[in-house]
Amino acid sequence: MADAAVPAVDTRTLILDAARSRLLADGYAGLSTRKVAEEAQVPLSQLHYHFGSKQGLILALFAEENQRRLARQRSMYAQELPLWQRYERACDYLEDDLDSGYVRVLQESIAAGWSNGEVGAAVRDLLGGWFALLAEVAGEAERRHGPLGPFTAEEVATLVGCAFFGSEALLLLGFDRQLLPIRSALRRIGVVIRQLEEGSRRTDDARVPTGA
Repeated sequence: MADAAVPAVDTRTLILDAARSRLLADGYAGLSTRKVAEEAQVPLSQLHYHFGSKQGLILALFAEENQRRLARQRSMYAQELPLWQRYERACDYLEDDLDSGYVRVLQESIAAGWSNGEVGAAVRDLLGGWFALLAEVAGEAERRHGPLGPFTAEEVATLVGCAFFGSEALLLLGFDRQLLPIRSALRRIGVVIRQLEEGSRRTDDARVPTGA
């Protein structure tokens, strides 16, 4: 029985890889399950067996891509580094995600969710993991360095998350360096974080009694 399960896993992976390729080439609206099956070199019936429909296929693809990158981000933010350095790493990851096609998969899934309630609910649930992680990171900063200005940790997480998701959409539309300084604007946030961290550290040092 164990040997019989191996081809099924391989077939599913082949279909997901083909779906990623076709989604990047054709977009959500133009995606054809028949073309996906042809690219994966599997019968169309196998696609329906594993994913049920085009919608199920896209949701499975997005869930897999999202889970892998969220785990990467969570591991990075767990490192014992200044927050501004971890934020800069997140900006580096954006470049990787643009090059790999993940951002396109993400934005295609978001757009599909505007008119499809089931897709929208699934995408909201998956994106909620990103906002939850950012809220944890902002909460850590609040505990270490004090109040985040007038914002709660959840509000900071919302602003940062929306900045990235909105920037990704504009970059896909072609608003690149010649039109808007999107990348440099995102990285400037890291400069602000560094100034806040280092200012907080200097304040804490000043409070230490001499000779302590």
